[in-house]
Amino acid sequence: MKLRDGHIHSPYCPHGSKDSFTRYIERAIELGYDEISFMEHAPLPKSFTDPTPDKDSGMKMDHLEQYFYDLSDLKKAYKKDLAIQTGLEVDFIKGFETETASFLTEYGKELDDSILSVHFLLKDGIYDCMDFSHQVFKRMITRYGSSDSIHEAYYQTVLDSIMADLGSFKPKRIGHITLARKFQLKYPFAKSHSHLIDAILKAVQETGSELDYNGAGAVKPYCREVYPSEDIVAKAVHMGIPLVYGSDAHQADDLNQGREQLILPSDLS
Repeated sequence: MKLRDGHIHSPYCPHGSKDSFTRYIERAIELGYDEISFMEHAPLPKSFTDPTPDKDSGMKMDHLEQYFYDLSDLKKAYKKDLAIQTGLEVDFIKGFETETASFLTEYGKELDDSILSVHFLLKDGIYDCMDFSHQVFKRMITRYGSSDSIHEAYYQTVLDSIMADLGSFKPKRIGHITLARKFQLKYPFAKSHSHLIDAILKAVQETGSELDYNGAGAVKPYCREVYPSEDIVAKAVHMGIPLVYGSDAHQADDLNQGREQLILPSDLS
């Protein structure tokens, strides 16, 4: 089976390691990968205030052209050994759909691959980076009323992202749809939220989208499962929804993480 990692970050990630592109690429070749997609966090909308302490959730806009240039050179240098795709992980932020669509219209032609993800949730005019830390999640529980309420808000926002009109360059792959479970062992949820998860899967199917089969959750100490979990993956496969493994690596040593937890590898990209 062709080995593909569709979700890798890079030295341009302001909250990741400074491992070079070459370090990531050589590691992928060492592991036997045939194709990888660099999916750096896209610059956030200019008018959006990043709620994280260091305001480092996305790459700087003035680094974007150099990111594209570097990858263009690397594709040529490694074309005999590895297929390298230029990608971005684009944040869906409620209230910033117009700015996101404009960004994609301007830069989408530079992309071979892309992911649409939810990290920020909006409640009462306040944005939180839901997966930033368990401390942030705990504070959100106080504001939202329960862990389940955060999960519900997250799944609803993911559903909104799938249905949003972001133009012709809208990413076709939806990122880590169960990211709300990142702290599940510390802050358990009581409900299945299956009605929203099923609605997400239906929307993914109807829009011809794909799912990011994300290994990062498997190594998170309060999660210990890939995003999405086995039961959801089984439903997705039954519905004919394509899944693309992504390590979500933020350093070269993260490549291949969580892959041993994947199910039905013969049905995966």
